[in-house]
Amino acid sequence: MRIGVLALQGDFAAHIKMLEGLGAEGKAVRLPEHLEEIDGIIIPGGESTTIGKLMVIYNLQEVLQRKIQEGVPIWGTCAGLILLAKETDNALLGQPLLASMNIRVRRNAFGSQRESFETDLSVPALGEAPFHTFFIRGPAVESVGPGVEVLATLDDGTIVAVREGTLLGTAFHPEVSGDPRFHQYFLRIVQGVKG
Repeated sequence: MRIGVLALQGDFAAHIKMLEGLGAEGKAVRLPEHLEEIDGIIIPGGESTTIGKLMVIYNLQEVLQRKIQEGVPIWGTCAGLILLAKETDNALLGQPLLASMNIRVRRNAFGSQRESFETDLSVPALGEAPFHTFFIRGPAVESVGPGVEVLATLDDGTIVAVREGTLLGTAFHPEVSGDPRFHQYFLRIVQGVKG
């Protein structure tokens, strides 16, 4: 399997390393032609407004939207989750979005960099063992629409992981956890599409 990792900003190298540890090929994506012959795409964390503007500058936004319409699995982590959302709390500020997932997301839901935190999450789709997560200026899913499955919430009920068909979104950074289960889960989605 060949997974493209958007490499405009953020910790894309950690995602590629995690994928390669699982036997998949990770490919840095910076231009539309890098999305050819890709089985799945990861949009990593970073600063969502910056990544969105760079997607437009490098002519990636329309290509990514077309890939989503074609059913190519896409996983957005942190900033990537914001970019996948149909609605965000800063849409009026001109935030470029892929606007494909039936969710509303709030940016910086837990505060500034200083309020970043780690916690163990129960994620039944990954098995019984908790998944250790890192929230770094993370977003949160404020609401989900029809067809969206909630995969994980914080203890207070805040939604932090969702899936809608071939689209996956996490508000945290699984690539720094050392735990490959979320990447394995995404590869299973990709494998299900490939058949």
